[in-house]
Amino acid sequence: MEEMGIATGLIFWATVAASFVLLFFLGNVLKLPLWVRVMTGLVLGGLVGYFFGERATIIKPIGDAFVQLIRMLVIPLIFTTLVSGVVAMGDPKRLGSLGIKAISLYLITTVFAVGLGLAFGSYFEPGVGIDYTTASADAANTISSRLDSAANSGSITDRLLAIIPTNPLQAMSATDVLATIFFAIILGVGILSAGEKGKLIGEVIESSAEAILKVTGFVMAVAPFGVFALMAWVLGDQGLGILVNLGKLTAALYLACLFQIVFVYGGIIRIILGLPFFKFIRGILDAMSTAYSTASSAATLPVTISNVSKNLGVEKSVAGSVLPLGATINMDGTSIYLGLIALFAAQALEMDLVMTDYLLIAMTATMASIGAAGIPSASLFLAVTVLSVFNVPEEAAILIIAVIFPFDRILDMMRTMTNVTGDAAVASAVGKWEGALDEDVFRGKK
Repeated sequence: MEEMGIATGLIFWATVAASFVLLFFLGNVLKLPLWVRVMTGLVLGGLVGYFFGERATIIKPIGDAFVQLIRMLVIPLIFTTLVSGVVAMGDPKRLGSLGIKAISLYLITTVFAVGLGLAFGSYFEPGVGIDYTTASADAANTISSRLDSAANSGSITDRLLAIIPTNPLQAMSATDVLATIFFAIILGVGILSAGEKGKLIGEVIESSAEAILKVTGFVMAVAPFGVFALMAWVLGDQGLGILVNLGKLTAALYLACLFQIVFVYGGIIRIILGLPFFKFIRGILDAMSTAYSTASSAATLPVTISNVSKNLGVEKSVAGSVLPLGATINMDGTSIYLGLIALFAAQALEMDLVMTDYLLIAMTATMASIGAAGIPSASLFLAVTVLSVFNVPEEAAILIIAVIFPFDRILDMMRTMTNVTGDAAVASAVGKWEGALDEDVFRGKK
């Protein structure tokens, strides 16, 4: 038995080494595009995790290091691109126009997302026959403690006031995205107002933004290896069996998210903007695959900004303003999820919902998902909030969420990929409406 374990270990490390050599060969010899290498890493990692099981989780630190490298860039990139973006606009009034268009479009896509969650939940009926009382005590306790933490995180007024940083440097060190966005916009407007005297600091920050984007390129060179390790960890830790018990819920979420990407975002790109949807998807594949593997919109932000500006031709002043905002308030994947969870709970509890309940769920999920970025344990806390609107007792809500909790990583990956795709679609739309999108770049002619 011990010899078999050693043999399996040797085969595992040989497979990992062979995969890394292949990924290196694809990039440095064949010079294949990054998205091809990232997708290859995604598939290879999934296969290694599936076949080697828990042994594959040992390479998770490689994936963690990749995520840490990207997170290292988030605040510097948001700050420098936003400040330089505001300065590049030349007129603070244009920032207001851009913000109104972006937020309006984010709200519209969120409404569609909630509707899709409810529709797919009604069709698939993922909660029918689920015995939520079988939820493990550990999971229920975890959910309960996180809810207590979220409830004690301050009132809505406190969270809104926290957007204004009393110490901008401290806000940046704490990775407070909203506070960083606020300060960056104010500083950008201040530089514009200072005229010639503020020109130097504007140029310094613009140069810094260019340097950070170059560093992003360096980090993305190791993305295929990081994605490989993360996928190996996910499937090695949880296996494909994770999809069996809650298969309907997983299928409903994935199909609803794909519907949102193809028809809602595709409608924006193809019908409203008159641009090729395939080129759009190809242009952001790096961001989509990074979002799927890391399950973090904020961690993916540097890649999204790079893809949207370089591959889709959106001016950095627009991409650097719209995308950080989207990573904070655009949670379409979460909106779909909340709609599904509401139907899942109602079906598990054998509750009959009326039209008023559906409307309340839709409104609560829409508003709650917009505020998700500022709430700890967001999806867990928000799901219980949504369930409360049609009188699900908190104890039952906690048990229902506890049933789903072990599967949340697989669900979160798809939600995040949907969020990032929506951010890119809105940035493209705002870019075109503001005359800040190079269609030749978007169409791949340059």
